[in-house]
Amino acid sequence: MIENTGNPAHTVLVLGALTVVAMLLKAGMGRIGLPALVGFLSLGLTLRLADDTWGLFSGTDTIILSFVGQAGLVALLFRVGLESNLEGLLQQLRKASTIWVADVVVSGAVGYATAFYLLQLNMITSLTVATAFTATSVGISVAVWQEMNALRSRNGELLIDIAELDDISAVVLMALLFAVLPELQAGGTSSGFPVAVIAGQAGLFLVKLIGFGAFCFVFSRWIEKPLTHFFQKLETAPDPMLTVAGIGFMIAALAEKAGFSMAIGAFFAGLIFSRDPATVKMEASFMPIHDFFSPFFFIGIGLKMDPAAMDAALGLGAALAAAAIVGKFLADGLPLYVMEGRQAALLIGASMIPRAEITMVIMHRGHALYGDVVPARVYNAMIMVSAATCLLAPFFVRSMLKRWPQTSPQEARQ
Repeated sequence: MIENTGNPAHTVLVLGALTVVAMLLKAGMGRIGLPALVGFLSLGLTLRLADDTWGLFSGTDTIILSFVGQAGLVALLFRVGLESNLEGLLQQLRKASTIWVADVVVSGAVGYATAFYLLQLNMITSLTVATAFTATSVGISVAVWQEMNALRSRNGELLIDIAELDDISAVVLMALLFAVLPELQAGGTSSGFPVAVIAGQAGLFLVKLIGFGAFCFVFSRWIEKPLTHFFQKLETAPDPMLTVAGIGFMIAALAEKAGFSMAIGAFFAGLIFSRDPATVKMEASFMPIHDFFSPFFFIGIGLKMDPAAMDAALGLGAALAAAAIVGKFLADGLPLYVMEGRQAALLIGASMIPRAEITMVIMHRGHALYGDVVPARVYNAMIMVSAATCLLAPFFVRSMLKRWPQTSPQEARQ
């Protein structure tokens, strides 16, 4: 073993080794049909155990890994925003919004009730769990739909619409939650629901959000397209997309300084550029950045797991995983059963179960900034929830798509 001296060579060695292992893990997990996220979380936990035993990382290593993880968070949310089709969502809003509202309300309520009443967690922790429960990592299920050539079917397109609304609302709810958390903490965790505090902070947050949204709208409407075209004329590929990514990172930092978070800033930055088809076509140039940085966010989550709290988190994780699965399945499945029938209800309900990126962003932020809000056992339990939902959902979705093959409207007419 190379001695851990904290010098730059050691840190570069650590980054290089982790990049190689992460890419091999990603390829290996893909070959067996499992999400890469599970491998990254496991790698982080393994490194935490090794570091506790042998002291692998110096203080410099820890700082650099934390920075690269933050860059991974920005890259992750920027891509989520970039892949969102806001104009398409507005066209499908009437149909998808009913299901989306039920999705957010029911899954959040199930999360809060399970955490607060069943598991006896305090109110603020329960609110954090509820917010994390509203998110969906539909990319896990979409990979199965693509594999089965079902994504362009009517149900596949409806799944994408609901999931995009889900992503947007989860990011906004996350920002709102962390805007009111300091006031909630100041008011204590055992008192009744502080409606006045929530209303005051929510109002201030909404004013700031409208201002930030107005900036993003102006940038998207009048600046983004000529700026992107200027970069395309001046630079050769892949440089234009790298410049766009740099602007996205800057907007994410400005959002942090404005009192939001880099996560919501990165998401809105992606939305700014998503309206221009030319930019979306350049997304392939951004993928190496995403694929380099984003694993470090999940590795960092694994590194922050407390092995001593793992045993205490098993029962908690099982209860939360059951609530996460049942809540999301019912939240989407029941309205879909009424509107589209049994087949769509089962397919889309199961596809919305995975919790990964945004869920772990919420829990990570709560644990890192407010340790008493998301204690170690709850943090570990939600990592188990993420792993369980990401492993189980693709299995059920694949089996249902084999039973009920989906065809596109064009194929159905032929």
